[in-house]
Amino acid sequence: MTEPAVAVRRLTKVFQLPFRRGAVVAVRDLDLRIEAGEIYGLLGPNGSGKSTALKILLGLVSPTRGQTAIFGRDSRFVDSRASVGFLPENPYFYKFLTGAETLRFFGRLCGLSGALLKKRIDEMLALVGLTEARDRHLRGYSKGMLQRIGLAQALINDPKLVVLDEPTAGVDPAGSRDIRELIVDLKRRGITVLLSSHLLAQVQEVCDRIGILANGVLVREGKLKELIAIENQTELVFENASDKLVMEIETIVASSNAKLVSRRRSTTTLERLFLEATEKHEPK
Repeated sequence: MTEPAVAVRRLTKVFQLPFRRGAVVAVRDLDLRIEAGEIYGLLGPNGSGKSTALKILLGLVSPTRGQTAIFGRDSRFVDSRASVGFLPENPYFYKFLTGAETLRFFGRLCGLSGALLKKRIDEMLALVGLTEARDRHLRGYSKGMLQRIGLAQALINDPKLVVLDEPTAGVDPAGSRDIRELIVDLKRRGITVLLSSHLLAQVQEVCDRIGILANGVLVREGKLKELIAIENQTELVFENASDKLVMEIETIVASSNAKLVSRRRSTTTLERLFLEATEKHEPK
């Protein structure tokens, strides 16, 4: 059986409050399985525990109990992250470096050097559309350009798993579209993407499966198409149909010249699903 890209079992994280004021359970008994090659959206309101879960997976925070693994390797150990790229929500870059110098710095941290590193720098700058800005200092980059150089550094080591925390935060619509297209392209390349975002409409465009956290608990999970489907409702989409035919729907379609283009279940929006799932678990 193929190892999943990410496996989380009974993960719990408890933060002790200072001065013996008690404790906060950030994540409670979380189970996740993300298959290789899929785009998975981890969603939740502020304080839901999604950032804590990501940090534990990346070895930045120790769990109170439970296990996390990346492609079958315990994520507590450094070697599990050799095939992982990470773009945090608020990445910090050295603004006096150019785009190319930034990628060279991160590439060397990943053990790359020589001709291979030069090739990867050129490829990543082209991939994120920053070839023309390669020699410009980062202090002259826009927010969207900084996010794209952040994506480039996350991909510099040719990872099998990319973890993106709010990848389109503060980016204009055109830049957001470019980043979404890049995420979809990563899937075409066979790269697994674990995505956390508040922009639900964008998540709905790119994710295969999602999980919704509320107060540290996974309250909904599954294939996106199934989760947003409305039970017991079906949509019929016709081409070249008259208003009268639309009103009569299927009763006369067999004897008409209309063409049935598709038949599918009616869907809600991810935003509505998100609100319904999380409102039930709001703290009293």
